[in-house]
Amino acid sequence: MRLASNARRAGALMLASAALAVTIPAATAPTKAAPAAKKAAAPPPKVDIPFTKEILSNGLTVIFHEDHALPLVTVDLLVKVGSRHEEARRTGFAHLFEHLMFMGTARVPTKMFDAWMETEGGWNNASTGEDRTEYYDVGPARALPLLLWLEADRFASLGKEMNADKLKAQRDVVRNERRQTSENKPYGKVELRLPELLYPEGHPYHHPVIGSHEDLEAATVPDVKAFFEHFYVPNNVSLVVAGDFEPQLARASIQALFGSLPRATVPPAPVGVQPKLSGVVRETIVDNVELPKTIIAYHSPAHFAPGDAEMDLAGVILEHGKASRLYKALVYDRTLAQEVTATQYSQDLGSYFGIEAIAQPGVKLEDLEAAIDAEVAKLVDKPVSAEELQRAKNQYETSFVSRLQSVSARAALLNRYEAGKGDPGFAEKDLQRYRDVTSASLQAVMKSVLDPAARVVLRVVPKPKDAAPASGKGGAP
Repeated sequence: MRLASNARRAGALMLASAALAVTIPAATAPTKAAPAAKKAAAPPPKVDIPFTKEILSNGLTVIFHEDHALPLVTVDLLVKVGSRHEEARRTGFAHLFEHLMFMGTARVPTKMFDAWMETEGGWNNASTGEDRTEYYDVGPARALPLLLWLEADRFASLGKEMNADKLKAQRDVVRNERRQTSENKPYGKVELRLPELLYPEGHPYHHPVIGSHEDLEAATVPDVKAFFEHFYVPNNVSLVVAGDFEPQLARASIQALFGSLPRATVPPAPVGVQPKLSGVVRETIVDNVELPKTIIAYHSPAHFAPGDAEMDLAGVILEHGKASRLYKALVYDRTLAQEVTATQYSQDLGSYFGIEAIAQPGVKLEDLEAAIDAEVAKLVDKPVSAEELQRAKNQYETSFVSRLQSVSARAALLNRYEAGKGDPGFAEKDLQRYRDVTSASLQAVMKSVLDPAARVVLRVVPKPKDAAPASGKGGAP
């Protein structure tokens, strides 16, 4: 699974849990205002996710977040390794290792990690992205000792017990996943090709997260063990326990289970300068699809960097809701597109802003792209009104706060703030980035990012009806 860089879309603004503190200024006694005086806008409520943080002697960062509203608990482990940390000709290792982590140990045989957890009413999953890998377990409060023991066991011993049979089994699974989710899925090849067009060879983001068939096939047991020893060490991991638990008992369990894991020297994280496209990069993919699709991508500011929040709001203005500019122009008014999206894909070393649209039957991609460019040009050339900008801010903040109803979402957010900012309590500061955006700052950032002369335009067109089946690059059985 790929880790989504940002959770952008959510439901209505509702807070059901006391563990999420939304601090609203106390009301004061009403006073009679002068007739001409305008009512001052109330300051926005403060969003705070209560937590405690400590670091064990081996470097493991541990974060606790209590919520006793429901008898549920989440264990979330974040490893600071993603596809950008992979060596040349060993792409796909981070994602492959996510799969290998479920292959069992001497104490927890293959398939029993899931089985024992499910017997207690729990479940788990994991995801890998460009910058990090995340594992999370959810279950009833009584299952916390089991969840912690299972995670500690595989972190302590799985790498040492790796063998050729386990590697082959999961390598085949990942290669098949690549076929199902990318090579043979409608429009799925975009995820494989777009990073190669946006980033030059040698850049940490040049290759897709899932890697190549050739590199996965070339992986050896010593390669995998070395990867584990380099990155799956306590001083490269942060652990969040969230939900209904007793902190002192959880702290003692974590110290007993994880405290003896040895720290190690972690390889320096790869760095990469955000590339600058010197022109328009165009490519067309022929695929087994019914309708053509266009993808337009621009380099944009890195996650949390100045301009990142502006581009998030630009995506909301362009595409969030039926009144958004692209939806209204392309889907509702002119019926050029079946669907359209506009998203800031935030990443640590540099992000990209993507606009995607599937054409209506009979619509040429040239006409669809011209319509997209016209709407983008309007947004760039004329500052948005105060009302439109405030509406976008309200939509973003509503989505942001709504997802915090979930204990698991809060655990993940605490962990990602720890990884990205070294501060699990960054939620209010994060929201302030969006509250501080002005029409002028939004326009300035969009002008620098949405440059029609420096972008990638990737098209997906239907395969001719009489064309022979393609073998698929790298898709050997």
